[in-house]
Amino acid sequence: MVVTEFNDSSVYMACKASADPNASQLDQLDAMLQCIGEANANSLDTFFLVYASSLVFLMQAGFAMLCAGCVQLKNVQNSMLKNLLDACCAALGFYSVGYAFAYGGMDFSDPQKTFIGTENFFLMGVDNLMFWMFQFAFAASSATIVAGTLAERCQMAAYLCYSLALTGFVYPVVAHSIWSPQGFLSAKAVDPLWGVGVIDFAGSSVVHLTGGSTALIATYLLGPRRGRFYDHRGIPLAEPVEFPGHSAALQMLGAFILWFGWYGFNTGSALSITGPNRDEVVSLVAVNTTLAAASAGISSLYLNYYLMERKTGEGNFSLFAAMNGCLAGLVGSTGGCAVVEPWAAVIIGFVAGLSYLVTSKLLVRLRIDDAVDAIPVHMTNGIWGTFAVGLFASPPRIEYAYGQSNDVGVFMGGNGTLLLCQIISILFVLGWVACLMVPFFCLLNYMGRLRSESVDEVEGLDYRYHGSRKQDTMTVEETPTMHILHPYGEGNRQLLQNIKRYEERRLRESGQVPLSNNNTATEGD
Repeated sequence: MVVTEFNDSSVYMACKASADPNASQLDQLDAMLQCIGEANANSLDTFFLVYASSLVFLMQAGFAMLCAGCVQLKNVQNSMLKNLLDACCAALGFYSVGYAFAYGGMDFSDPQKTFIGTENFFLMGVDNLMFWMFQFAFAASSATIVAGTLAERCQMAAYLCYSLALTGFVYPVVAHSIWSPQGFLSAKAVDPLWGVGVIDFAGSSVVHLTGGSTALIATYLLGPRRGRFYDHRGIPLAEPVEFPGHSAALQMLGAFILWFGWYGFNTGSALSITGPNRDEVVSLVAVNTTLAAASAGISSLYLNYYLMERKTGEGNFSLFAAMNGCLAGLVGSTGGCAVVEPWAAVIIGFVAGLSYLVTSKLLVRLRIDDAVDAIPVHMTNGIWGTFAVGLFASPPRIEYAYGQSNDVGVFMGGNGTLLLCQIISILFVLGWVACLMVPFFCLLNYMGRLRSESVDEVEGLDYRYHGSRKQDTMTVEETPTMHILHPYGEGNRQLLQNIKRYEERRLRESGQVPLSNNNTATEGD
């Protein structure tokens, strides 16, 4: 017996009124107790999802603060607006078609497999609205991963198009394949892949690998920021120029908000707190999340110290390395936080911190400009977190979380079937994202809608897109009185002048109207 409407404020009175008056007194009492238990359980689960959804959505503030702190002052408004638009576009895209593609018509008793959902568009026929709210927050998180990677050089229109495309179609298909009971990779399907399926408890592959691989494609096609790896003539620099963020405090605030929000991200993926063993599952998830983040922060900090000492003769304790190391550990813990033991979470986090730093150094060598290191944090450790499940998944933990343990981690006595399923999920996500997002960003680039103009990039996107006064967005190194203290400050001035001269010459040669006198190279620098 389930009571869905209460005319009386008391659950007891509503359940008493719904009991069969023709039944015996004992049967009526038993029915009332079941009704009260179910009503309270539904209320507790709904509140649990409200709590978890709120924490996951709070991560948007963490991403915004982290991105704002990592960019130059002249691009802060642009960076934060893109984070806000991620939430707005994700809400509309996931409401209209995204949820239907991901979870439309899901039925845990139906053995049929589908590539994509075909029901519940615009939330029609959806009973559990809190489930939509929780999944929307996940979709928004996946989209926001890309915001920092493209910082300081991406057009607003391109970002809007990307955000809608990812949350409306690309991400939902991945979520459907791995999390829906009708997904061909789902461990919760009636007949899972090879009897095991893919275990991705909170989204190492679904959320982080999807967002991180999209970020890699987008930043590669977009190209690096002006002056980062090449001079104004396009000649490679002997040493990459660092573009330090304007606020370490905002970066640290963003990292702590993200860590805090991750407790909702991972624990909320249990979806219920009232079922059998759910209290143990949620408790384990919270502990593993903490241990993985802490371990990764330490390993990343000391590996960076060691590498700097070998390179320069003197090491340093990098806040940026430690901070992103913690985030890498959180990403790495996401896939298996409910199915591994705490000691395994420490190992997963330790490896995540190392893999983050190695990937970050590799991207610099390849001249791929990731302004916030989102690719090594999310893509690399999305892969590692998914793979680690196939190594460390524990039999009793899988039984508690998924109700079956047909295979476990290789290091825990498994036969390798689970590991193979995890590898297939990694390849599927990478292939799916590449097949859609490479043509998508290539088309935007071909249309001239991807990258901002050179002049706008050097002057600052806040000045170009958001109407900020130029003197409000000038960094210290761009201030005339500070040129002598920061050698690249004069380089900014020279770069801007050369770019404007080139644009004027190009416009004259093409027969177009050259830049006006108000936009000459000597204005306001």
